Amino acid sequence: MSARFVTGKVLGSLATLAFVVCFNFFLFRVVEGDPVASLFRGRNLTVSQRDALTKQFGLDGSTGEQFLRYLQQTAQLNLGRSYASNAPVTKEIGAKVWATVALVGISTLLSTVGGIVIGIAAAWRRRSKTDYASTTFTMATYAMPDFWLGMLLLTLFAVTLGWFPVGGIEDATSNATGVAHLAEQAKHLFLPCLTLAVAYLGEYALVMRSSLLDTMREDYLVLARAKGMREVVVRNRHAVPNALLPVVTLIAINFGLVLSGAIAVETIFSWPGLGLATYDALNGPDLPMLQGLFLVFSAAVIFFNFVADLLYAYLDPRVRRA
Repeated sequence: MSARFVTGKVLGSLATLAFVVCFNFFLFRVVEGDPVASLFRGRNLTVSQRDALTKQFGLDGSTGEQFLRYLQQTAQLNLGRSYASNAPVTKEIGAKVWATVALVGISTLLSTVGGIVIGIAAAWRRRSKTDYASTTFTMATYAMPDFWLGMLLLTLFAVTLGWFPVGGIEDATSNATGVAHLAEQAKHLFLPCLTLAVAYLGEYALVMRSSLLDTMREDYLVLARAKGMREVVVRNRHAVPNALLPVVTLIAINFGLVLSGAIAVETIFSWPGLGLATYDALNGPDLPMLQGLFLVFSAAVIFFNFVADLLYAYLDPRVRRA
């Protein structure tokens, strides 16, 4: 992989991130209007109180002055202070990010492995009962909105059957430690993780099936069979590794999107991650928290798209020469 190719991708990602940083500042100021008026609606504030709150929230000065102050603070990884808790936004995000990473990471692993296995089985037995059944199932899951699926699983397994907790990351009255504490958190994680895994399972399965069907038409597979190789060897050693290319890049792209798209699922299951923090910040409204979360989500999508570009170029030399 040439330095010129990598440099071009790095510069493109940085330019996109710079645009997001600038857009982030103006977007929420246009949408929110006057945050002080929104936060203290229904209360009679004196002029001096309003001025003090405006200065405290960093909203004093012209828009240009606020923008320059915002750029300087962002460069120093200072995203301001939350209106709701008065704590630094970076600290608030840092405390919640690992809950989201755990949820998204485990669900992505499950949906990827399951989707690849289902896609391979469907493609290798094309037009069989296995293909029809698996394709019908994956199309159905692919069409399901994740928030609807989450509410369905919550109603069935938590409310009706009582097999799993309704929400949260652990019981408020629990004193469990060590392995018992991890087991308790795993029980709380099960339903939101299952929701995201099933929601994205269909996409991986359909992409894997389509890619493997295209690969099965290649001449080198015919040659491998002509040499007397068993079908299982032809599939596992030659067909599947080459068909995995689109799926591998899709994983990298989707991880950033799922990270920012877990808002509905985390809200439904009261999972204390970045998604639930976004919902709470919208209800505030908490302008610094919203700006910080939007920046983190955007940076995640940009980063994983950058990783996907490099990964695709590494796996397929034709991309580097394009």
